[in-house]
Parts: sequence; structure tokens; C-alpha cells
Amino acid sequence: MICEQIVIRSAITRRFRNGQNSLESELMGVAENIERVREQIMQAVAKGGRSANDIELVAITKTHPAGKVHEAVDAGHTLFGESRVQEARVKIPELPSNLRWHFVGHLQKNKIRHALPLFELFHSVDSLALAQEMNRIAAEEGGHPCVLLEVNVAEEGSKFGFKAETLRAEMESLLALPRLSIEGLMCIPPLAEEAEASRKFFVQLRELRDSLEEEFDLRLPRISMGMTQDFWIAVEEGATLVRVGTAIFGERSKRPKD
Repeated sequence: MICEQIVIRSAITRRFRNGQNSLESELMGVAENIERVREQIMQAVAKGGRSANDIELVAITKTHPAGKVHEAVDAGHTLFGESRVQEARVKIPELPSNLRWHFVGHLQKNKIRHALPLFELFHSVDSLALAQEMNRIAAEEGGHPCVLLEVNVAEEGSKFGFKAETLRAEMESLLALPRLSIEGLMCIPPLAEEAEASRKFFVQLRELRDSLEEEFDLRLPRISMGMTQDFWIAVEEGATLVRVGTAIFGERSKRPKD
């Protein structure tokens, strides 16, 4: 069984590296793609000795039209993610009202008021200033947003997110914001050809979560990490939320940013 899993993961990694997985996703259809992703999650769950109930698959719909999202809904999927507020404001009303939506992109301060009613969880609160502004607007709107804190695990200059030491230094201030419910951490590791290269960053995020829980005597039960190219590695290392778009919906079309 272990040997079979190693062969499967190696084959998957080669497909992602060679760009074949996106083509397969286009050819197989959304329902088949979701089933394939779920099977990969189950394999990773088995290896890590975890329960499948610990993992939520967030299907990322960025740039994909509502019609394509309907294919996932017809396959029984109900949890989706968007990274552009303006696109979400158009798309979400076109879809069934019972769907769950997470925000996974960089949230601009001038979009907070529009975003708060649309999403049940914000994965990417990346600074104390953003958290404070969300708290202020949530108080005005009567909301209590649930959030994850984005950590820049590799300290890349091109990415948003807290450095680990900054997060520790500002954690008390974050916890003092009465309107925000801080439920965990999120990260985006550096792009790499091999999925295995992400593992050390996923371990780093999990260990940071564990140390914050102990240091501040709190619970941070949710860890958002892993995307199309490495989500099974993330599951093995403790992810509770994986964000998968291309492996489900195929390659994204290009649209202007918000």
C-alpha cells in the first residue's frame, strides 16, 4: 500500500510539473476532477493517520464563470473560494444561496465593506492594520468576521503576510480586536517545480500555530495551506483547508484585477 502511494504521488507531481494535470482537468470535467482531488486527499489522510472529516476542500473559482461553478454544485460540492471582491459580488448572486464562500486573496481596505457580507471566512488577513480596519468596519456593520492570519513563511518580498516574529509581537493586539474571530493561520509557499519542496513550509506553519497556541493560551484549529500543485503534501502536514482551483476547473482565463 505504501509503495502504491509513493508511485501515485510521484506520478501526480510529474503531471503538475509538466503541465499535464491542467489539460487532464479540462478533458475530464469538473465532477470527475473533484472526485480525483478528493481521492488524493483521502490518500494523504491515510498516510498522515488523520480523519477525512478534518479536511475541507475549498474549490477556487477565480476567473471561472458561474456556469462552470454550477458543474461543481451539481457534483455535490458546496464550499468555494474567491480572491477578487468585485468578481465575487457579480458571481455569488448568480449561484444557489446555500453555498459557502471563503475569501482567499489579498483584501484591499477599500473592499472590506463589500466583502464582509459575502464570505464566512477570510483566509488572508495579512497585517495588523488590515485587521484593525476590518474590526472597525465590522463594528459599524454589526458583523463578526471569522479570519485566518496569513504568514509569509519564506519571507518573500513579493508576498503579503506576517513574518513569524511580527505575528508574535502583534498577537496581543490582534486578539484584542473584539469583532474578529481569529481561527487559525494560512500560508502560500514559494513556487517550486516539485511539490515536496513545499513540505518544510507547511511544517513551519503548523509548528508556528502550535507555539502560538501554547504561548497565548488559545486555540487556532484551522490551517489553510496547499493548492493545486501541493495540496496532498499540505494534508499530510496538518492542513484543515486546502485551496484547489486549477485541478478542478482547469486553467484560469485572464481578467482585470479589482
